[in-house]
Amino acid sequence: MNGKKEKVVIVGGGLVGPVCALYMAKRGYDVSLYEYRHDPRELGYIRGRSINLAASHRARRALRDLGIEDAILRVGIPMKGRFLHVPRNVLNEKLLYATKQYPNLQLFFNHKLIDVQIDKGLITFIRTDTNATVEVKADLVVGADGAHSTLRKCVLQKPLFDFSQTYVNHGYVELSIAPEFGKQMEPNHLHIWPRGNFMMIALPNYDNSWTLTLFMPFEKFYALDADDKVLNFFYDTFPDSVPLIGEKQLVKDFFRIPPSALISVKCNKYDVEDKVLLIGDAAHAIVPFYGQGMNAGFEDCTIFNEILDECNDNVPLSLKLFSTRRKNDAHAICDLALYNYVEMRDLVTRPSYKLRKFLDDFLNFILPDIWVPLYNSISFTEMNYNKCINNRRWQDKILMGVSVLLATFIVIMSFQVVFL
Repeated sequence: MNGKKEKVVIVGGGLVGPVCALYMAKRGYDVSLYEYRHDPRELGYIRGRSINLAASHRARRALRDLGIEDAILRVGIPMKGRFLHVPRNVLNEKLLYATKQYPNLQLFFNHKLIDVQIDKGLITFIRTDTNATVEVKADLVVGADGAHSTLRKCVLQKPLFDFSQTYVNHGYVELSIAPEFGKQMEPNHLHIWPRGNFMMIALPNYDNSWTLTLFMPFEKFYALDADDKVLNFFYDTFPDSVPLIGEKQLVKDFFRIPPSALISVKCNKYDVEDKVLLIGDAAHAIVPFYGQGMNAGFEDCTIFNEILDECNDNVPLSLKLFSTRRKNDAHAICDLALYNYVEMRDLVTRPSYKLRKFLDDFLNFILPDIWVPLYNSISFTEMNYNKCINNRRWQDKILMGVSVLLATFIVIMSFQVVFL
């Protein structure tokens, strides 16, 4: 596959699928995007299981490459010291509307993937609106169909493809604060209620409403099985939030959908037989505690596009290089996201965390090009995720060395005082 007229089928819409489709169409490939769900532009926003999106530097790079960053900025909410908060449905629609500029890009909704014959490049879908079977031939199949990827399940039978998934024993439910009460919240900030073993966060919406997400062990959720138990729990644990949410709305939101599970996925590679590529959550599902799920998925598309440039559109070579370059970074952000949950719900209240944050901020202020804190490197640079971790380890060694020298100096001085 060296020409730019190859047939590329992208399975899975959402957000990463359209970004990949736009990159590939921009390069001149014949692209078809197949989505299991309905066209969101026709149905409007339907609230479901979701965690609000935060677009940091990595996601904005992809949007900038595709020429739609300015359109997203106009509907996003800047988060001081954090990210740009973007409504999921708005971003999804903007990406889909952007596909209209490419006649070589087609969208197909209501298509559920049921089988892939990799060696033949044959993909089989079922139309969910008519139950008709649809077969499609492709030179390259890109799986952007989420953490429970059907395409990934199809390639698991292939030799040397390793896959692991880990469920966190904590789930989440979404709550809401109406616009009239949301005005009482400090805007443009991520609000966190850390409670040791669990936490609640709040992110602002464009209409002054807020979306709250409660993360908690499943057993705690299951214990709150009645209206009065929920209200008593919130009055005891998050008393300042109840007047903002409202008792009636709180109970309604809490029981609207059962607690959703959180999953972390790792693969040893993302390419299969020169014909399949996994990206986004299909390749590396990430728990949401670093706000990097969408950012990492968009960055997948950016990196693959750069590799295609390097390889002069030699797709088989590009697929192998993508797996080689991306695996360690994808694994790194999976691990970092899990760790950050512990930090957000518990460590942020500890003196040691506050001291380290003070030192990081101070050193970053006086040495901005040398000392980049871990959070900053993840959210505000394109530094490889694995390099971000190594940078943090280097900083740990520096601070430990300084601490030892300082302690030694204090001991020596104390001995001198006693001797004198």
